[in-house]
Amino acid sequence: MASKQEQMNELQKKNLEAAMRLAQLSIENSQRIMEIQVTTAKRLFEEGVENAKALSSVKDPKNMMELRANYAQSTTEQMLACARQIAEITASTQAEFGKLVGEQLTSGSTDMFEAMQKMFKGMPISDQNALGAMQTAMDTTRAAFEQMTRASTEAFQAFTQQGTRGRR
Repeated sequence: MASKQEQMNELQKKNLEAAMRLAQLSIENSQRIMEIQVTTAKRLFEEGVENAKALSSVKDPKNMMELRANYAQSTTEQMLACARQIAEITASTQAEFGKLVGEQLTSGSTDMFEAMQKMFKGMPISDQNALGAMQTAMDTTRAAFEQMTRASTEAFQAFTQQGTRGRR
């Protein structure tokens, strides 16, 4: 029985390590996104102050409109650049997350299958069809997850590429 308990403890340890990696990945990327947002906000604030000072000294309405248009264009470009950076971080995070979960599904299903094989060895059940069915179910689940990850990654990449083409 101690051997089975050790196997379960090992599975739990692997799952905990995977969860910790995912949490660390999430924290790191959240920090990167916040840094981008703070930097962009500071830059926009500074430009806003400079623009207000410039507008207060302009007497010609035509120059005032040009300054406002330039400021609006600059602000829009910076906001779009910020959004692109965040989208890139999100895409890389999604890919890393998918990779980690895929690895966990692969190693977890293998570990689980091996543990079940060992557990069934000690039992009077000798039906190999049950083990085969469990392995097939795990393989199907893993394949479905990989396909969903690929499809969502491709869709996100198409979305970000379309946004890049639109700004040119």
